Amino acid sequence: MSTSDQPTCGKGLAENSILPAKLSELMTAMVENLEAHMKALDLTDQNSRAEYEAYEGLAKEHKQLAVQLQSVADQMAGYRVLPMGRHDEAAMAHPRIRDAFEKLVQHKRELLALLEQTEERDDKLLEMMRRQNR
Repeated sequence: MSTSDQPTCGKGLAENSILPAKLSELMTAMVENLEAHMKALDLTDQNSRAEYEAYEGLAKEHKQLAVQLQSVADQMAGYRVLPMGRHDEAAMAHPRIRDAFEKLVQHKRELLALLEQTEERDDKLLEMMRRQNR
């Protein structure tokens, strides 16, 4: 294995930058969805105004999250060429290292399950919207 093919922590960061990048895209899509919904609200109605204000605040926060997540993704991707530092093998073998990674993997699984659970509902809503526009 050549030096350029060897795994490094920098390459690992770069490879994992896809997660915050995709989350940023998701947050951006949420903003677009919230803002599109806001345009359909009748602001002469008190309840619609309250809904508008709620969506407006959420859209603003989602925009901030999207920017922050993309910034993190860009930073992570930029570390691809980070030289590999010396690691303490005993510290790397500590259970807390494995436990932290197991926790990350578990949260990824839970996110995948959540996306799969909401997929059917979202597809039904999307199909209903498509039928209305025919």
